Amino acid sequence: MSHAPDSVSSLYASRDQRIARDLRSLRLSAILYVVTFVAKLAVYFTTSVMALLAEAMHTLSDVIVVGFLLLALRWSRDEPDEEHMFGHERGQSVAALVAATLFVSFTSLRLYEESIPRLLGIGHSFAPPQRLDLAIGVLVFSMVIAAIPLVQMLLHKPSGAAAKAQFLELLNDELSLVAALIGTVLTRFGYPLADPAATAIVATVIAWNGVALFRENFDLIVGRSPGPGVLAEITQAALSVPGVLDAHDVRAERYGHGLLRCELHITVERGTPIEEAHRIEQQVRHKIAQIEGMHMCHVHIDASPLLSAREESR
Repeated sequence: MSHAPDSVSSLYASRDQRIARDLRSLRLSAILYVVTFVAKLAVYFTTSVMALLAEAMHTLSDVIVVGFLLLALRWSRDEPDEEHMFGHERGQSVAALVAATLFVSFTSLRLYEESIPRLLGIGHSFAPPQRLDLAIGVLVFSMVIAAIPLVQMLLHKPSGAAAKAQFLELLNDELSLVAALIGTVLTRFGYPLADPAATAIVATVIAWNGVALFRENFDLIVGRSPGPGVLAEITQAALSVPGVLDAHDVRAERYGHGLLRCELHITVERGTPIEEAHRIEQQVRHKIAQIEGMHMCHVHIDASPLLSAREESR
């Protein structure tokens, strides 16, 4: 007879593999972001192209987010303790809320302060952009770097919610780079207002991403349902285990990026020996742990109010 895992560590062994994979991906992203940030900022000081400054700030926001994600993944490896009985994953969302507020209140507003006066032709005189070929080169270089993970995700066709969110963020990065590149090219061909216009567009992208990041992480902190589809998947996983007559009172919430926890009641045949009921409960937890992002699962066992076949035969 096969036995279900009899410990939480074995039940969630795949979590460490997922975290290790995510850490490798995030480290690569962090390196690419830092390289492009330094390149954009250095060329901005050389060329005075505002769109490059906007893109540098956009990349800096990405660096900060990836940094928070790396810290959060390391925190999530820590086991629950007396002060944090359900783990440390929500710390990531708190940090992301702070980052989102900074993006909107500082980065975006600062870029608007620089670009809008230039568009309206008010304020003091500004240094004209120069060496635009260098600016165009670094923008094209940044687009190629940002396209590497984007192409990988297109080839692998992401299906998970976290993967889709990352795909959209990479797409936003490419779109803002396209706007900056168009603005710089138009500036080179004698349209000076194209540079501050591109800067305002990039500032809007940053603000939009900041608001979306705030909303997403606010929901994770207060606890948001993963939706009826995931709840139905949990129910079906429980019902697939032999010996489970019913699954009810299914509850679940997202409490970290890509992480889920749930609790549910299962009904077993009345008179089931406690050892058999424990085996069924462990199998249910093992099945539910296979659902993408599932981190914690609490299963309550109820006895059927109906007489079992064993009792009826007496």
